[in-house]
Amino acid sequence: MNRIVTAGMALAALTAALAFFMNGETVTPAAAQSRPAAREVPRFEPDPSWPKLPAKWVFGQVSSVSIDERGHAWILQRPTTIRSDQKARAMAAPPVLEFDEAGNFVQGWGGPGEGFDWVESEHGIYVDPKGFVWIGGNGKTDHHLLKFTKEGKFVLQIGRKGASTGNNDTQNVKQAADTFVYAKTNELFVADGYGNRRIIVFDADTGAFKRMWGAFGKPAQDKVPAKAKVAEDARIPAKEESGPGPDDFVMPVHAARVSNDGFVYVSDRGGKRVQVFTLEGKFVAQTFIDRWCEAPHCGNGQTVASTAFSHDPQQRFLYVASRSPARIWILDRKTLEPLDSFGRPGVAPGEFYVLHHMNVDSKGNLYTTEVQDGKRAQKFVFKGLVNVPAK
Repeated sequence: MNRIVTAGMALAALTAALAFFMNGETVTPAAAQSRPAAREVPRFEPDPSWPKLPAKWVFGQVSSVSIDERGHAWILQRPTTIRSDQKARAMAAPPVLEFDEAGNFVQGWGGPGEGFDWVESEHGIYVDPKGFVWIGGNGKTDHHLLKFTKEGKFVLQIGRKGASTGNNDTQNVKQAADTFVYAKTNELFVADGYGNRRIIVFDADTGAFKRMWGAFGKPAQDKVPAKAKVAEDARIPAKEESGPGPDDFVMPVHAARVSNDGFVYVSDRGGKRVQVFTLEGKFVAQTFIDRWCEAPHCGNGQTVASTAFSHDPQQRFLYVASRSPARIWILDRKTLEPLDSFGRPGVAPGEFYVLHHMNVDSKGNLYTTEVQDGKRAQKFVFKGLVNVPAK
């Protein structure tokens, strides 16, 4: 994508974006109450039979899921997190697993190979519009991204193992959490992530650096104010109840998604918020999710783990995975108004134990993954739109 944009074009695009998101305001449930309530919301039903993992294998922590053009689910899991006993470790499934729509196993691959550095800790998987599979990790030396064919043939590595110099490094990432390719510009948007606090964009074919930004569209900082450091400590409540929140993303910056109409939705997990940007990184709006949630009485006190869009062409709804409260919020994507939520802590079908990433297929079905002791993927079948009472 040509990075040279005329001042007039940039101003017009940003003006339209700001109007679209109510002049770039921080959107809260209290503010949303003054607007007409949208009563129609999607409904989902968990499918406890999905997926069908071969009996010879077991899951470790299931970190990420992506859906390809055929409706096949690509699951990334962490074999090294199986520590119960030697027999269980010997049954560890491959890191990358493909399942069809019915949940039947198709293939599995992944791990160290020739010509690339496999990640220490598998974190994010994404199948791009051209059918390539992207892998990122959040291990200490995972300063790179990997691109493969669906058959597991290595294509490209962006960055080098353990080589990052921080938020200003344009050649390496640092424990990147998530990737997304926007087909219209063929650009790879990276939530970078655990070691850095930024969004960085690369050419999806060559890996060439394009641009990067931090929270509110400002440059990401390597030297973090003490207040933001406190917010990152899961043992210490952030005590952030009002205002716009920290000036920087609060690690981890856990996911990035680009809507059909060209807005970038960033999951600032530690900051308990979704921030929205233009493709060029201009800040548009933000909304907080379960901002009341504080450690230790609310898990690790972090919320926004991932987002996904509804399957309609307008992507009317934004789904937000709230990690510690163990639920998924349904928002109006244009206004960021909260409409409904579902889920609760637990390990039964439809419950969540440490929500991580999620995705949606072309039929509207929602897929989620769980790490730590959750160690599973779930499929929620889309049952259509229903009317709910106004909040």
